[in-house]
Amino acid sequence: MAADRNAQLDYARPIRRILIGGTVVCLLALFVLWRIDSPRVERFRAALVDAVVPSFDWALVPVTKTAELIEGFQSYARLAEQNQELRRELRQMKAWKEAALQLEQENAKLLDLNKVRLDPELTYVTGVVLADSGSPFRQSVLLNVGARDGILDGWATTDGLGLVGRISGVGHSTSRVILLTDSNSRVPVTVQPSGQRAVLAGDNSAAPVLDFVEDPEQVRPGDRVVSSGDGGVFPAGLLVGHVAMGRDQRLRARLAAEYDRLEFLRVLRSHANEVIRDPGALVAPAPIGPAPALPAAALGGEAGDG
Repeated sequence: MAADRNAQLDYARPIRRILIGGTVVCLLALFVLWRIDSPRVERFRAALVDAVVPSFDWALVPVTKTAELIEGFQSYARLAEQNQELRRELRQMKAWKEAALQLEQENAKLLDLNKVRLDPELTYVTGVVLADSGSPFRQSVLLNVGARDGILDGWATTDGLGLVGRISGVGHSTSRVILLTDSNSRVPVTVQPSGQRAVLAGDNSAAPVLDFVEDPEQVRPGDRVVSSGDGGVFPAGLLVGHVAMGRDQRLRARLAAEYDRLEFLRVLRSHANEVIRDPGALVAPAPIGPAPALPAAALGGEAGDG
C-alpha cells in the first residue's frame, strides 16, 4: 500500500512540472514574438490576431449581456424611484388642491355673509433685492425702488408668502428694508385663533420673540401670527408666521417668508388712517342746517325760572 501511494505521487509531480514549464515557454515565446521588429513577424502577428481574436466573440457575449442586464436593472430602479416620488407629489398636490378649494369656498361664504369691503387702495410695488447689510448686528436688504416710485418710510414689504419687514430709509432709486429679524424691529401682531395681542421683537435670529402676550396660556405652538394693524404701522391681517416654542422656552414666531431666498419684495402702498377730530360725531352726527327755534312758552318759562 505504501509503494502504491508513492507511485501516485511520482506520476503527478512530473506532469505538473511539464505543464508549468510548457506554459512558461509558450508565454516567453509569445513575448519574444511580440517584441521582434520584423516585417515578416509583423505579418505573422497580424495573421495570428485575425485567426484567434474573432473566435473569442462567443466568450465576450456573457460579459456584454451581463453588463446590459445590470444597466437595465439600474435604470428600472431609477424609474421606480422617480415613479414613487411623482406619486407622493401627486398625493400632496391633491391634498393642497382640496385645501385650496375649501379655503376658497369658505372665504367666499365669509365675504358674502359679512359684506366685507376689500381695501382698493392697498396696492403694491415690486422691487428686486440688490444686496443685504452683511452685518450680524443689523439685518436689512436694499431694493431697487425708491422715491421715484412713490415709496415712503414705514411701508410694509412681503415676499408673497409672508411679511418681511418695513421700509426704513428711502433714496431716489433705492430703499432700505429693515427685516422682522432685526433687533430694532418691533411689530404689533395678533395670534389666531385665540386673538391674543403681542409684539414681535426681532433679536437677529431666524425666529423673533413674541413679547407682551396678553395671556400666554391661550397661545399654542402652530397658531397663526398676523399683523394686528395697531398703531397704523402695518395693514392688519398680513401673515407673519406661526407660533413655535424656542429652546429658551420663549414663545417665538416661525416666519412664513423665505428669508434665505429673498429675490423680489412687494412694497405695500399704505395710506394714512382717517383722523377722528370729533368722537361725539360717531355716536350722534351733527344736524344738517340751522337748529330749530324753541317755542315762546318754553322761553318764558326759562326766563321765569331765572
